[in-house]
Amino acid sequence: MAAFSFNKIVIFGVGLIGGSLARALRERAGLTGAKGEVVGVGRSIKSVERALELGVIDSAVFLDDDRALELALRDADIVLVAAPVAQTEPLLRRIAPFLDTRTIVTDAGSTKNDVVSAARAALGDRVAQFVPGHPIAGRESSGPDAAIPDLYVDRNVVLCPLPENPASVVERVADMWLATGARVHRMTAEQHDSVLASVSHLPHVLSFALVEMILQAPDAALKFSFAAGGFRDFTRIAASSPEMWRDICIANRAALLTEIDAYTNVLARLRQAIDTADGAALQAAFERSRTARTVWQQGGAIKAADDSAQ
Repeated sequence: MAAFSFNKIVIFGVGLIGGSLARALRERAGLTGAKGEVVGVGRSIKSVERALELGVIDSAVFLDDDRALELALRDADIVLVAAPVAQTEPLLRRIAPFLDTRTIVTDAGSTKNDVVSAARAALGDRVAQFVPGHPIAGRESSGPDAAIPDLYVDRNVVLCPLPENPASVVERVADMWLATGARVHRMTAEQHDSVLASVSHLPHVLSFALVEMILQAPDAALKFSFAAGGFRDFTRIAASSPEMWRDICIANRAALLTEIDAYTNVLARLRQAIDTADGAALQAAFERSRTARTVWQQGGAIKAADDSAQ
């Protein structure tokens, strides 16, 4: 586990993601060497005051308080933007005048191409201070009460360094996440958005879509009354933040539309097999899926299905 120390970290958004980072750095300090002040900044006074009450942060700042924001950012080592991705550019523009030249800024957004564009637009020549990041550790709960110190243990965090980033700046952000127990990976923003569209963004859309489909049925109440384990498991992530997932879908729409089209093609093949009572095709598809999921769950390497299996 990486040693990590700091004097001050400022977190914009003290809910599940930002709050869990704060708690991890504080409560795992004996293991990581992390220590210092954690300042929470939020759009809602209620949210940051709740985080302060819970001991998630050391001090709370309301985003619209210019003087308090300037003081909070003074001498900060790291700033984390843990807010819906559509808020990234406005937040970066808001803090840019108050940033010290030595302060490193990173984010926790679920999309990266749009975040990189936002950072370039908001920070200009100072974009070298910004390291795009994404901790892949979401849950359906939100708010300061959802923050837990072990959220990132053995979870993946992706960094998408910019050409302008000094290596030491990227390593500093990596060390922060390693101190939470996370595994840190590096990839391009394009790779990130393509991969996450498939394994994160699409599943959320499908989960929301299933609930929406049932809601539109004339016997929706009856169907919900008989929903059990399979429905609960499949739709768990439909309890996630609508605002956050609205922003993600729009921000990563090109990659997400590609995945929706690919999923639609597979669904069409399954529909045809069901319509023609082709049990062999159905069983073969289900066997491939079960095997792949078992291998994945056990940490093995997955092989893509060849064309003949389609």
